[in-house]
This record gives sequence, structure tokens and C-alpha cells, in this order.
Amino acid sequence: MSLNSNKLEKVLWSVAFPGFGQLLNGKFFKGILLIGMELLINVQSNLNKVIISSFRGDISEAIAQTDYQWLMFYPCIYMFAIWDAYRDAGGGNTPYAVVPIVFGAYFGTLGVIFSSDIFGAVWLGLCGMFAGLSLGLLIKKILIAKRSA
Repeated sequence: MSLNSNKLEKVLWSVAFPGFGQLLNGKFFKGILLIGMELLINVQSNLNKVIISSFRGDISEAIAQTDYQWLMFYPCIYMFAIWDAYRDAGGGNTPYAVVPIVFGAYFGTLGVIFSSDIFGAVWLGLCGMFAGLSLGLLIKKILIAKRSA
């Protein structure tokens, strides 16, 4: 297995469940802590019920089930777990590598905050996360270009 596929494996496990990538990297305390935080936020925010309602198209039910005080923390934990697993697997050594992750977490959180009026917590949060990642990649590219100029 090449180093790049090893990094990808850790990232994909973290995408599946925050903390699993850390366990694969041998960072057991951090992995268990992230799993515990994910479970706490998931249960307190009713995230699984919200996901089911959202995927069934019942956005009003998803909004009613969501505890936004707790769900606001999920994008940050999720994005941090992915980034940290990648970094611990030997990735993220380029300049400004963390910028897309930070923007993804920030815009994902904004999506959750404003989702109670629009789209449901799951969909607007995901849209915000992907918009933040895209903007962060663009900003990273600009910063690298300015640095090398």
C-alpha cells in the first residue's frame, strides 16, 4: 500500500466516523475523545433522526427535531477529525493546507445556523461545508501564488 492510499484510507475512515482515522493512526486517546464527542453531539442534536427526515424530504420535521445548540458543533468536530487524521498520516505538509478545512468547518456551521429557516440542518450544513471547502481551496491557491511570486 502506498503512502497516498494510506492517507486516503485514514481520511475516508474519518469521513465515515470522526475518530476512526485517529485510531488507525495509533492516536488512541485522541480517537476515543473524538468518537465520544461525535456521539455526544450526535445524540444531543438528534442528528440521526434529522438525517432520516431530511433524506425523506420532510424538512419541516427535520427542523423540528434538530437541537441547533448542539448541532452547531458538529461541522467543526467533523472537519477537524478529517484534517487531523490526514495530517497524522503524513499529509498536509504544504503551505496553507489547513485553509480549506477551516473554511469548510466555518461555512458548515453557518449553514447549520441558518438552516432553521431555509433548507433543513443537514442539507444547508453540507452545502455550506462544500462551499467553504471550495472557497478555502481558492484562497489557498491564491496565497500560494502570492507566496511564490
